[in-house]
Order: sequence, then structure tokens, then C-alpha cells
Amino acid sequence: MTQALLHGDHHVHSTFSDDAVSTLQENVAAAAAAGLRTVRLVDHVRQSTTWVPEYLTAVRALRVPEGLTVLTGVEAKILDASGGLDIPELPAGIDRILIADHQFPGTDGPLGPTAVRERIAAGWAPADVLDQLVDALIRVMHRHPGNQLAHCFSILPKIGLSESELGAERIAAWAQAAADTGTLVEVNEKWTCPGPEALVALRSAGAEIVASTDAHIASDVGRYERILPLLDAREAH
Repeated sequence: MTQALLHGDHHVHSTFSDDAVSTLQENVAAAAAAGLRTVRLVDHVRQSTTWVPEYLTAVRALRVPEGLTVLTGVEAKILDASGGLDIPELPAGIDRILIADHQFPGTDGPLGPTAVRERIAAGWAPADVLDQLVDALIRVMHRHPGNQLAHCFSILPKIGLSESELGAERIAAWAQAAADTGTLVEVNEKWTCPGPEALVALRSAGAEIVASTDAHIASDVGRYERILPLLDAREAH
């Protein structure tokens, strides 16, 4: 199972993202060189983004080596506790939205990590913080089914919490929502998440996982190291 996962990279950024340096074609070439069978080309969007049609045109023009499947995606952050996304109206042709916890989903909009830490220091109970995060993730999966969770739970160490504090009940509810909504969950090389307990829960719920590097440069495409212990621990359970 682990080896099959590593034949794909489901989160690769190009110069359509302002923090990446490689072109779409360079990423495709790197995926082929790494022996991948599948690569998902993904770039960051906001509600104000207008370049998605141009991106799709560029993807259609790519020279794709035989044996490689190219998929498309856009990455959008969760805006709030209701499960809203910071995303424009999308044209046909985007295979998946990558749902990202770049900031914390507050009741009135996204909160930066510093703001959440300050609120915890002022008395916001960590259990309530975790409830709000998991509830938001479940809501966004139901509002936008059939998509993909990007580096899920990467927000936790930024706000001074960890996956180990989520507990079995929250993780089980999250995993079941992924299964019920047909949401892919990526195991992310860059952020090394989600962890083994979450991955085991996903398997128990019947949810599908994929591997991703979250590469921002072509030389990282399909190169896995940090997630290997996570996948091995999942297989051991």
C-alpha cells in the first residue's frame, strides 16, 4: 500500500503561485523523472483570483510523457467556522479543490496563529479550540464534497497544540466525514501530517489517502522521506 501511494504526488505548486519557482512543464518533467504515475498540479487561489482559466489552458498545452497522468487543483484556505472557503468561482476543468488550514477558522473569519495563541493564553480552553477546528473541517468537507484536505492539522503546532491532543473521538468524526464526503486526505511531506493515529482512523472509516510533497520547486516533486515513518506506522496497526 505504501509503495503504491508513493507513485503519486497530489500537491505540486508552479509559478502560478507567488511562492513557487518552477513552471508547470518543469514539474511535469520532474514527476516523470521521479518515476511517478500521477501528479496533481496545484496553485493557490483567493476569492479575487482571475487566472484559473489561463492556468487550465497552460495545463492542456503541456507535453506529458507517456505513463504519467496529470491532474489539476487549486488550493484555498478555510475562512471560518462555518466551513467557507477563500475561493473564486471555478470554471470546468479543476479536478479537486485543496482545502487548507493556512489559518484558524474563527467564528467571524480566519485567525492568524498569534491571535489564537493570545486567546488561549487569555483563557480559551484548548478543548474548545480543537472542537472548533474539527467542526470547521467537517463542515467544509460537507459544503465542498469530493475534494482534498491539504496538510491537514498543520495549523496545530503553529497555535501551540498538537495532533496528540485531538483525541480519538474528534479524529474518528473527522475521518468519517472524509469517508462520507469522498474527500481525499493527503499525507504531506512538507508538514509531516496528518499523523499515524489520524491515518489509522481514515483507514478504519474507509477514507482514501494520497501522498503529496507540497513541492514549490521541481526538484522536490515526488521525493518522499519524512512521511515514510507515518505510512509505516499506519501499516503496522
